[in-house]
Amino acid sequence: MKFSNAWLREWVSPDLTAQQLADQITMAGLEVDAVEPVAGAFSGVVVGEIVACEQHPDADKLRVCKVKGHPEGEMQVVCGAPNARTGIKIPFALVGAKLPGDFKIKKAKLRGVESFGMLCAQTELELGDDNDGIWELPEEAVTGTDLREYLQLDDSTIEVDLTPNRSDCLGVAGIAREVGVLNRCEVTPPAIEPVAAVIDDSLQVSLLAEDACPRYVGRVIRNINIDAETPLWMQERLRRSGLRSIDPVVDVTNYVLLELGQPMHAFDLAKLSGGIKVRMAEQGEKLTLLDEQEVELKADTLLIADEKGPLAIAGIMGGLDSSVTKATKDIFLESAFFSPLAIAGKARSYGLHTDSSHRFERGVDYRLQEKAIERATQLLLDIVGGEPGPVHVREVTEAMPAERRITLRRARVSRGLGIQMSDAEIVEIITRLGLEKISEDSEGWTFLVPSFRFDISIESDLLEELARVYGYNRIPSISFEAALDIVPRAEAQVAQSRLEQTLLSRGYQEAITFSFIDRDASAKFDPAVEPVALQNPISAELAVMRTNLMAGLVKTLQYNLNRQQDRARLFETGLRFVPGNPESGEGLQQERMIAGLIYGSRQPEGWSGSKDVVDFYDIKADVEAMLAHYEADAEFTFAPAKHPALHPGQCAEVLRNGKSVGVLGALHPELQKDYDLPKAAFLFELSLDGLGQSVIPAFTPLSKFPEVRRDLAILVDAEIPVGQLAETAVEAAGEFLTDFNIFDVYQGKGIDLHRKSVAMGLTFQHPSRTLNDEEINAAVDAVVSQLEQQYNASQR
Repeated sequence: MKFSNAWLREWVSPDLTAQQLADQITMAGLEVDAVEPVAGAFSGVVVGEIVACEQHPDADKLRVCKVKGHPEGEMQVVCGAPNARTGIKIPFALVGAKLPGDFKIKKAKLRGVESFGMLCAQTELELGDDNDGIWELPEEAVTGTDLREYLQLDDSTIEVDLTPNRSDCLGVAGIAREVGVLNRCEVTPPAIEPVAAVIDDSLQVSLLAEDACPRYVGRVIRNINIDAETPLWMQERLRRSGLRSIDPVVDVTNYVLLELGQPMHAFDLAKLSGGIKVRMAEQGEKLTLLDEQEVELKADTLLIADEKGPLAIAGIMGGLDSSVTKATKDIFLESAFFSPLAIAGKARSYGLHTDSSHRFERGVDYRLQEKAIERATQLLLDIVGGEPGPVHVREVTEAMPAERRITLRRARVSRGLGIQMSDAEIVEIITRLGLEKISEDSEGWTFLVPSFRFDISIESDLLEELARVYGYNRIPSISFEAALDIVPRAEAQVAQSRLEQTLLSRGYQEAITFSFIDRDASAKFDPAVEPVALQNPISAELAVMRTNLMAGLVKTLQYNLNRQQDRARLFETGLRFVPGNPESGEGLQQERMIAGLIYGSRQPEGWSGSKDVVDFYDIKADVEAMLAHYEADAEFTFAPAKHPALHPGQCAEVLRNGKSVGVLGALHPELQKDYDLPKAAFLFELSLDGLGQSVIPAFTPLSKFPEVRRDLAILVDAEIPVGQLAETAVEAAGEFLTDFNIFDVYQGKGIDLHRKSVAMGLTFQHPSRTLNDEEINAAVDAVVSQLEQQYNASQR
């Protein structure tokens, strides 16, 4: 929101400079981005009047003008502007004047003719964008008056960066109300009296989308003079607010938007067919907007239409075909309340962002429409004349926002803010903000929230308002004391931080990505699940909630590779969002996950390091290092699996007691190609809740008797997973087996092409005696026997 300091002072004028005022409202939560002068630095420029204008004798494009305005009388000025002519009033820079850019006006001679000054364009004074000729001032400008004084240019513009909840301050009226509250001074808005109708003409309005538009106000005004010029004071206020003057009707609607915060629109009455219909669009309807862009309307778009079709996208932009032009004689003024939910995100979906949509998305006072119509009518009659009809109000009461009443407790104020405030000060602050005190009792007060404050709905909101107006810097900083009970943590619970530290110690770096991703990426990584779509996404690339963390990590890898980082070890912890089943009453599932990615060389670059690249077993080793915290090696197993995002031949499922808790493997070749990755990336993703709890370690006395190790090599079919062999061997070896490991797997010369050799070491130890050969041999024979029966294995 950008506004003129001088304009604001007409509403409320505390004894503060512009910068002090900006600092004050910033501390009240309305952050000021900039305080800038409304015009460039210049002096010595007056209102001049051309009293004579002749062609230059030696130049076709120059004119010799006699100009009034100099204290010493008429001066001769040579001017090259095409619109220089007798009778117009213009900015006249006298000899000795200084223009923006430290440009000093001197007496000159142009093609042999002396020139005593300069006639200025808007751009030369930094007062606008018009550079087509000299700036023509209104006829009522007094010749010889200092231009800065005439235009009140000793002024500043204040630009406020409002948070989305403060839509009530998207107008001078809202800012003035805030300044009045902060300085305890009266706010004097302009008098807005109802304009009496002089004709009976009106348009029938039908609200066919009551929830989206429960209130619509309109008025017909006939026989306007569209050729009238917008007053300079209004043009200046628009310019100082960042808007350019277009024509009187558009300027008035823009002025009311800036003054009151109510967006408005004017239709050419002659171009309307039948009554106004506020309805949802039909899929495929088209509309040419004011910016001459033709859009195909979506079914969820709210429209202003007539009998023939769409006239405007409600709350966003009007249509070109029904716009006011130089031929317009009669207009229909519109002022409506559109639900923020109906407008939110719609402008962005069409690639638009307008002052109107900016306000309606955040919420417009739903009782402001009639006041805005009366104000616009008042201004239009003063500028373009015309004959107004009656104000036509169409309202669906049951669809309007509900009345809000909030109870504020005295004890809650001191407890919440940490300060003592008198009852009188509390009530004074709250009521000056526009709330109405309904009742009071021994515990506190009940207030009625005004229609322009969408952000106040609970008691805590009132506490925030009190702190904001009272002054954050006046609230003392104190250390709070409280008795806190230490919540015990189960010994079997593995802290997430331990898993993170394990990954960090193995060279990983933590990544933090958005919880929402591109819909196409979601389909690539998890095609079987329809993700939850955001109603108002930041962008098309962040449109749906993620159903896994891998997509974000791969995108992060791609980002790093594009910046010459060719080795990456990344992990992330966060939530994934899996839609529930509405038929079973199951809602959205939010599951805590930990995921990781490795890419590039196995070791950092160095003279002593190898140049081998990472493979499946590197990522598997990292996962096993995390699982080691659970002290449950026997419960965790890896099994071949298929995942749409992972390589079909290098993908494994992580199981705990047969239940899937995660997946790991190489990125699918198609995805590797899509993301333009030169090498294979390896990923894992585990459910933190699914991993469960650790097995609490229990002490076992150490045996003082010797260990006995036997090595065993067997031949099995190449397709049989070694993990299954190990599981069977451990189970068959008996209770005295203390250690088991696979130390060799061989395929090649001397072995059938369809078979492989697996060498395993078995270590036995008895806790209270020495094992004899018969016991050891029996255990080994049992292992061989089970392997032969289950896997057709043979001893090598």
